[in-house]
Parts: sequence; structure tokens; C-alpha cells
Amino acid sequence: MSETLANLLHESRRFAPPADLAADANVTESAYAAASADRLAFWAEQAKRLHWHKPFTQILDWSNPPFAKWFADGMLNASYNCLDRHIEAGLGDRVAIYWEGEPGDTRTITYAELHRSVCQAANALLALGVKPRDRVTIYLPMIPEAVVAMLACARIGATHSVVFGGFSADALAGRILDQDATLVITADGGFRRGKATALKPTVDEALTRCPTVRNVIVVRRTGEEIPWTPGRDLWWHETVQTASPEHTAEPFEAEHPLFILYTSGTTAKPKGILHTTGGYLTQCAWTHHAVFDLKPDKDIYWCTADIGWVTGHSYIVYGPLANAATQVMYEGTPDTPHRGRFWEIVQKYKVTILYTAPTAIRTFAKWGDDIPAKFDLSSLRIIGSVGEPINPEAWMWYREHIGGGRCPVVDTWWQTETGAIMISPLPGVTHAKPGSAMQPLPGIVADVVDDTGNPVPKGGGGFLVVREPWPSMLRTVWGDDQRYIDTYWSRFPGLYFPGDGAKRDEDGDLWLLGRVDDVMLVSGHNISTTEVESALVAHPKVAEAAVVGATDPTTTQAIVAFVILRADAVPNTQEEGDALARELRDHVARTLGPIAKPRQILLVPELPKTRSGKIMRRLLRDVAENRALGDVTTLQDSSVMDLIAANLRANPTRED
Repeated sequence: MSETLANLLHESRRFAPPADLAADANVTESAYAAASADRLAFWAEQAKRLHWHKPFTQILDWSNPPFAKWFADGMLNASYNCLDRHIEAGLGDRVAIYWEGEPGDTRTITYAELHRSVCQAANALLALGVKPRDRVTIYLPMIPEAVVAMLACARIGATHSVVFGGFSADALAGRILDQDATLVITADGGFRRGKATALKPTVDEALTRCPTVRNVIVVRRTGEEIPWTPGRDLWWHETVQTASPEHTAEPFEAEHPLFILYTSGTTAKPKGILHTTGGYLTQCAWTHHAVFDLKPDKDIYWCTADIGWVTGHSYIVYGPLANAATQVMYEGTPDTPHRGRFWEIVQKYKVTILYTAPTAIRTFAKWGDDIPAKFDLSSLRIIGSVGEPINPEAWMWYREHIGGGRCPVVDTWWQTETGAIMISPLPGVTHAKPGSAMQPLPGIVADVVDDTGNPVPKGGGGFLVVREPWPSMLRTVWGDDQRYIDTYWSRFPGLYFPGDGAKRDEDGDLWLLGRVDDVMLVSGHNISTTEVESALVAHPKVAEAAVVGATDPTTTQAIVAFVILRADAVPNTQEEGDALARELRDHVARTLGPIAKPRQILLVPELPKTRSGKIMRRLLRDVAENRALGDVTTLQDSSVMDLIAANLRANPTRED
């Protein structure tokens, strides 16, 4: 891009922390001062919240940038930190996981019970010849065995790689081959949207191309008939649940590889993001304690992500369990068996901290305010968002209808690569603005720069960068150090560039503007899709919007918007639909200025989303430019694109 991003959207609403929360907050304003005075000493202090079998003496080795080593001479075990030390502290009877299956079956698992299962799984893996640094692929639904499998790998020093249980055989095979995995842990299937979905046949198909895999351990979940390869395939209940529950966790060096997690790879070969143990666990545990103000003896925490994504790794497994939290884990989707399922679960378990995605929040708003109103959500005290920038009006809806107008909203920015939260309000400190991630957390040095790498002034837009290494940063791209350097460190020498646009408002607070790949060049202005989408969602009839730039001979690119309406705003006739599209175009022009007025608005029933909830704007761009669709295998529902394309042909609403 030839210039910085336009700053079109302005927000002046502020919400102070509740007085009682601020008075008893885990982290206060003083943390910023401490981290600013001595950043490395600050992180060393947070690392000491963990148990180290051998204490570290060196905090950061940055002698060979961009390859960081944190706490390198220390030794620890992630599984011990998540389980054993809590039991030794007398917390064995505390509930670790309230698990809720989609069909309504439940399990309550204490720390002592989870520890027993993890020890059994560790012994079973050892019996199968799994050694430290071997790679184990985990392909499971949202069941407790996924947590057990991850912690068992960590316990014996094997490197786990979780593949989301909705990925195709091709995607699974590519990941197994890239990491040379020797073992796969899967299930017969899982439950999704009211029916059983098979997983084992996908594994079998993938393994026709994966000669390194010696064994497959299968959890029985659905009870359906599945193909079986004698000698290779083993049942979990016959292998793990019969193993000895006695196992002593072995310490490993802080830089021991903990897991590989692949980015989605829609445009190129997926990148295997490598995280190591000490720094990653330090930042996960501290951010979970700080951002969510966790009181482990009182709170019931629920992160709605899937373990197949980094959010599930950091804020279902490692962060909460390292902090001895009690959490809810849910197998299914928010609309099965009814659209109030999430709120039913909040009410049932008296959830106090909820962490979910902006996409989900906008979907709930689309379904209507009346659904959450039927449930008692008064137990909630902090609500968070993760995954994409959250529109100010979605933020307000979340605060009002889920948080009861009283809960702080912690809008967090981070990524697979960063490992843990980087930018976020602190609920006991920050006077939050709807839609803004606000400030880097203590110990994180982030900035917004122009295309020459110089900081932008307040009120300016540009590129988000991180100036200093942080404990949970990725160490490399698995097997490809050069790709790691080229992807993240070459755009601005010496600075980590995550690929996101951002702006600083007049107060100096940070706003994330989405991927720079999604920025539109309209008549010489670089306009973020996020800002136009936010303007659309601010209209009372709109629940969700996705915006793309389509090639235009006059303006370089023209803005095309795909809009989902709230349930009570759907037009009855074509004329009403056309009138509403014109109204929305004018609304954007009034909010952001004429430059941002969409050329075309299409009213759609749904948007193309990955199973992690991210909107695939690439596919919308294909539709807007009348091109053949690219790969749709990562979509939650690929039929959505057929509906959108048909709607576009039938309703080519364009600028008058």
C-alpha cells in the first residue's frame, strides 16, 4: 500500500470499571509502570507464578533475532503445572471441567480425576513407544479426552499438534506429513448440529498418504460403526483407561517444543506455528489471570472456542488449568437444540466469565434480544471477545444484553503466532471504548507504523507491529526458519508484523482494522473493511456485514457489502429490499463520508465462515467479481456460497 489507512470511524463512549471489581482487581495500574520500568524483570516475575523444577537464571536470549529464547536454562513440565501442583496444594477435589455434550450428556471432572486420566494416557503413549520430541496428531471433537491427550503429550515431552475436527482428509494428511507424526489420537466421531459426524473414516483416508503413523488411538464417542485396521488401531478405553494411573512428570527445558498448530492455509501451504513450553505457559497463565481477573476459588469460566484453534489451546487448556480454574467445556454449536443453548449453559453452571467470538455475538444479535432475555445471566461479571475486531455496536449489544449493562467487555487482540493475548483492556483498570482493544498489556510493546516503519500520529492509521520479543511468541515455522523470517520479520526490519492494520485514535488507544489483505483502495484512499462493516452494523436493522473491494474501472476498487439483517427487519418484497439497500448505502456515507459509500449492497441470509467463525472475504470477493469460487472446504457450510451467488444474480442492487 502506498499510504496509511484512512481513519473514518470515531468513538467517544467510555465505560469505567465497576468500583467493586476495580477495588479487588488481580492486576492494577501499577503493572504498567512495573513493566515499563523493567520489562524483563516483569516477565520474570510472572514466570515465577509457575512451578519450575529447575529455576531459570536467564530471562531472555535475543542474541540471534528473530529467534527468541525465554527462561532457557530453567526446566519445568506444563502438565505438572496444570495438574500436580494443584493437587499437592489440596485442590484435588476442585472441579476442573464441567463438560456439556451437545446431546445433553454431561461429565464433571475434578483436578484429581483429570490428573489420573492424564497419567494413564501418558503411560499408554510411552507403552506405544512415543518419545520426547515425537509428534502426536490429535483430531478430536470437543470432549475431555482432547484435554487429556494434550496434557499427556506435554507430560512426556511429546509435541502435540491438534487438527480441528472439521478439517478434510487432505488438510489432515498435509499436517501429519509436515510434522512426521508417529501417532494419531481421534474418535469415532462427534456430535454437531444434532447429528453424529464421523471422524475415523477421515483419518483412515488421510493415513493412506502418511507412512510415519504407527498407531491410531480411537475414543468411542458416538458408538457408530467405523472401519478398523487391526494392529494399528487401538480403542482409548482398552489402551488408556487400562493403563497405570501412576506417572511422575519429567521436567523439560523451557524451550522444549510444546505444540505445533497450523494456520488455515487458504492461500498457500499451511504454516506450522511452533510454541515452546516456558514462555508460552508464562504468558498464557498470566494473561488469563489478568485479563479475566480470575478468582479460581469463586469463578466459573467458559471459553466457547474449539480446542482445535489457538484460543482453545491457550484459554481452555493451558491458561485456565495452570491457574487452577473451574471451567465449562461445550461440545456443540450455539443453535443446537435451540438458539438459547449458550445462555442455558451460562444459567445452568452460573458462569461468571464468558469468552466468545464477535461472529457469535453478531449472530446472537441477529436472532433477537428476546432469546438471552429468557435466561438468568446475572452470574456473569466479565465478558470477552476474541477472533476478529468487534464492531462498536456488537460490543454494545454484548454489554447490554449479555453483560446486563454492568460487565466489563475485554476485547482481546492476539493470534496463533503470538500464543497469548497481547492487546486488551484490563477489567479493573481500563475505561473501555466500544470496539477498541485499547492498549498493549503490561510487558508488550506494540505500535502502529506507516509504510516506512515510522510511528503514526494520534488519529492516524497504519500497520500493527510488535517492537520487542514477548514470552509466548512463536519460535519459528516448523521446519522452515526462512519462511518464519520472510513472513513475520521482513516487512519492517527488526519489527514483528502480524499482517493486521490498526489505528491510534486521538486518545492513543488502539483499534484493530483486520488483515491488510482486506484493505480496499478506493479513489486513492486505503479503507479498512472493518470500518465499513462497523458502520453497517451500527444501523438498527443490521446484524452482521462483510465488505470486500471489487475491481472498478473508475475508482480502482469499489465497496461491495454483504449484509445479514436482524430477524425483525427482513423485507417482504423486492421493492422493500431495494429501498433498504439504498438506506444502508446512505447510512454508511453519513457515518464515514461519501468515499466509503458502497457501490452495491446485497442482503444475504448467511455469510461464508470457517469453523472458527472467521468470515472468508476471499470467497465474497470472488462472487463480487463474478469469478469461479476458490477452495470452500474450510467453510462451516459450503452451501452458503451457492445461496449468495444466486441472490447476487437475482438482486443486482447497485448504485443509482
